[in-house]
Amino acid sequence: MTRFVRPGLATAWLALLVLGFVVGAGAAEPARRASDARKQALANLSHPEVAVRRQAIVRLGTVGTIADDAVLLAALRDPDPESAQLAEAAIWQVWSRSGDKAVDGILNEGAKALNQGRLATSVGLFSEAIKRKPAFAEAWNKRATAYFIMGDYQRSLKDCDQVLKRNPRHFGALAGYGQIYLRLDQPRKALKYLEEAFNINPNMDSVSQLIEQIQEQLETDGAQTI
Repeated sequence: MTRFVRPGLATAWLALLVLGFVVGAGAAEPARRASDARKQALANLSHPEVAVRRQAIVRLGTVGTIADDAVLLAALRDPDPESAQLAEAAIWQVWSRSGDKAVDGILNEGAKALNQGRLATSVGLFSEAIKRKPAFAEAWNKRATAYFIMGDYQRSLKDCDQVLKRNPRHFGALAGYGQIYLRLDQPRKALKYLEEAFNINPNMDSVSQLIEQIQEQLETDGAQTI
């Protein structure tokens, strides 16, 4: 743990992963009904009424696909704070669906193991999900988190690389880079990634606080060297 990490902020990345697991669950709907609901939700994302936008965001989280993450990422900047929060939850839902029920089941079991502290088991399950569907960015992201908790920062970094190859705007993985580089005592590099994460998702208060903390410390260190 570096001097830049305040209590409560060190687990920001894990908190994002826990959120991704919690909101990722949900019963599948018949394909035609889900398709119609998705089209209606997409149309309502720009509705002038806040209540309609909120409903559309929640619905898209349930029936949307990875192709919809661009519009949901834009909704992170909705002027209505609750809509922005709902958009973040919906993004995690969309990201947590691979399109393969078996792979999704493995991912969920791995997340349960991770939350219970069974780290080696979670790594094995995430690795199996990756093996079955290498293009599934969220499997790489969750394994990166498990490695991070285990203190295996180099493997975590490598998995983060794989996440961003598949999902360049994955604010969770970007925040993960920041957490790792803090522990490797590379605050300037950590700051770069944390700022990238916050630029994509301006609703991450813990990341914003950490950015301010690092900036203040770097300024102090710079002043002391003059």
